[in-house]
Amino acid sequence: MTPTPRALDIPTVLRALASPRRLQILEWLRDPVAHFPPQRDGDLVDDGVCVIFIADKLGVAQPTATAHLQELARAGLVTPKRLGQWTFYKRDEAAIRTFKRQLRDEL
Repeated sequence: MTPTPRALDIPTVLRALASPRRLQILEWLRDPVAHFPPQRDGDLVDDGVCVIFIADKLGVAQPTATAHLQELARAGLVTPKRLGQWTFYKRDEAAIRTFKRQLRDEL
């Protein structure tokens, strides 16, 4: 039996989604192979996308991309994974489904 993902804080998620850049990141992470080049370390699908690739694609400095990704992680929409000196991010599909359900049920 699959455990039910925990409820997300709707205002926190909505704040994270209020940024066009964060929405863009979530869209890219839905299909990382289509949007990012192969990585030397970490698998795009299994491990996530390195913050450096996300920063490059956004056209921002790495600390700016990290701030966006940390906001998405605090909201529960992405999960970070540390490999060596880099952090890789991928969507948390179960949490996103839970949020969609919550939003539908509460509105």
